[in-house]
Parts: sequence; C-alpha cells; structure tokens
Amino acid sequence: MQNLNQLIDHTILKPDITIEDIRKLCIEAKEYNFYSVCVNPSYVSTAYQFLKNTKVRICTVIGFPLGATSNLSKVYETTVAISDGADEVDMVINIGFLKSGRIDLVEREISAVRDNCNNTCLKVIIENCLLTDEEKVLACKIARECGADFVKTSTGFFDYGAKVEDIKIMKSAIGDSIGIKASGGIKTYEDAISMINAGANRIGSSSSIDIIKNKKN
Repeated sequence: MQNLNQLIDHTILKPDITIEDIRKLCIEAKEYNFYSVCVNPSYVSTAYQFLKNTKVRICTVIGFPLGATSNLSKVYETTVAISDGADEVDMVINIGFLKSGRIDLVEREISAVRDNCNNTCLKVIIENCLLTDEEKVLACKIARECGADFVKTSTGFFDYGAKVEDIKIMKSAIGDSIGIKASGGIKTYEDAISMINAGANRIGSSSSIDIIKNKKN
C-alpha cells in the first residue's frame, strides 16, 4: 500500500475557520507529508501562499455542501478556484436532480465542470447518506462517464459520512476505472484502513494527524 500520509487530504471546511487555522493546516500538511489540504474556495489563494514551492496540493470544494447551486455557479466557482491555485476540486452533485430521475441534468453539470477543469483533478461528491443503493451505483457511473477522476462518499455535513458498505457499492459500480475518496467521520487509523481495504484510494479527514499518530502507536 502507498504511504498512508500520501492518501490523505488534510481537511478543514467548517464555516468559522480563520486565516490562522489555514496557516496551521498548511504547516501540518507539510510536516506530515499529506497529499493535499482541502479548504473552502475563499481560502484557496491563502493556502497557495503558504504552500507554494512545496509538494502539498490544494483541494477545494464546489457547490458545497448542498450541491444545489446552478451549473453556471459551479463552473464559475471552479474557474476561480483553479485560477487561485487549486489543484483538485471536489464538486457536489445536485442530489435532487438525481433523485428526480433527471439524469440529463446531472450529466450536464458534471460535464460542464469537467470541461472547465482542464487537467485539474475532479472528484464528484454523491452524498451517499441521501441515496438508495441503486442511486449510489447510478451516480458513480454517471460521474465516470462524464470524466470524473474520483467519486467521493460525502460532504460530512449530513446524517453520516463514509461507510465501508458504501465504498464496496461504489467499487462494484466503477471497479478500478476511477478513484474513490472516502470522507466524513474518518477519525482513526482503523477507520482509514477499513476504507482503503474496501476500495478507497483517498481519505478526506480533519483528524489526519490523529490517524497518523494512531498508526505509529
């Protein structure tokens, strides 16, 4: 298995975070050699200043956390984030469109964001806790067909985050064709390893340091 540190997006997405919190997050990411930091769009340029000339990537979220903004908003948010220094974008799908059976609208928004990502990594958040198993499979297949690089379990803002059972469902839908990011409620080394063993290729967590320290212990 790849070094666990390099599978982790060190995350801080709460609404009350400060610039000092972002600075601390970036220092920690450099110290622990995490793959990326994941921050809200308004902090991408700040993180970029703290992380330029390092190997730590910058991830941000689009249409977060509800996924209910317009295509145009998601595309513009993506364009600005990349301009500010984002290396990866995690976009929330319009969950209501999916549950309404409007697959065409879900495809349209993912494709629109993909078209404006250029070579930037695109992860599509499907919010498993709000979906049936059949909808989880469908969402994963749509994301793959629209050119996503990853599908992601959740925002962490609703009933539950990442579950091993959901990772297995996602893996059954897409195999190894694209990656899977497990995010939401992953707090321990055991949590992280269980997700990876189920098929996840990336871990999003605000408890990244606890995960790594627990591994060492």
